[in-house]
Amino acid sequence: MTNDHPSLADIRRVGQPTEIRSRRTAEHWIAHVYGRRVSPYLSLTAVRLGLSANAVTWVMLAVGWAGALVLVVPGWPWAVLALVLMHAQMVVDAADGEVARWRGTSGPAGVFIDKLAHYSTEALVALALGVRAAGGLSQLGPAAYGWTTLGGLLAVALLLNKAVNDLVLASRAQTGRLPVEDTAAVAAPRAAGLARLRRAARFVPFFRLFHAVELTTVIALAAVVDAVAGGLGATRVALVALVVAAGLSAFGHVVVVLSSSKLRA
Repeated sequence: MTNDHPSLADIRRVGQPTEIRSRRTAEHWIAHVYGRRVSPYLSLTAVRLGLSANAVTWVMLAVGWAGALVLVVPGWPWAVLALVLMHAQMVVDAADGEVARWRGTSGPAGVFIDKLAHYSTEALVALALGVRAAGGLSQLGPAAYGWTTLGGLLAVALLLNKAVNDLVLASRAQTGRLPVEDTAAVAAPRAAGLARLRRAARFVPFFRLFHAVELTTVIALAAVVDAVAGGLGATRVALVALVVAAGLSAFGHVVVVLSSSKLRA
């Protein structure tokens, strides 16, 4: 589309097609709860202002970075603000795709910027949590290195967990293979024992904690508990628990991919 004066109904019709909304791994729960109701208003504004889809994606990255950076400031209000900004990031994330589909400009550059935004935001949240567990920027020093190191380990585990699926695509492309179909059958481990473990993991879905929204939800809750109880105990417990969970999730993700059909012909 080249029309810079669409209606809200036009944005919804073109920007939110059924095949996009129904993809197995495409939509965060925020999109279903309220995101796709709000995002057309942002998309409509962006189109009428003449913004490109990539420009909207850069805004999404900036919002996510802002949410991560405010986490280094001690106190529960800043943690809650970070959570609000991460929700806002997801709404803008929905809008950039809608603008791209309206303008017919979807392409590799937009996907690249989108991935850069999500990867960097979540890594920054992990690093900020390490600083927060140490007491904030003013407390950085030898006594804080343990907490900031844990934040770094969490960032590495989160990045590895996110990179695995991209590594599958890259590995297939480098061997002349097309991407595999995004279905549960293809993603399922071929070994019966691993398949059972993977099904059991659905009852304790800690792997869902590693999106920026869920991470900042945990951090905000811990900050409120710390405000009531005093100290940084809840924040530090949350950091340690997230490092363990993210490490297990990343390891399990690699094992499941290697045992699935994703790397088969």
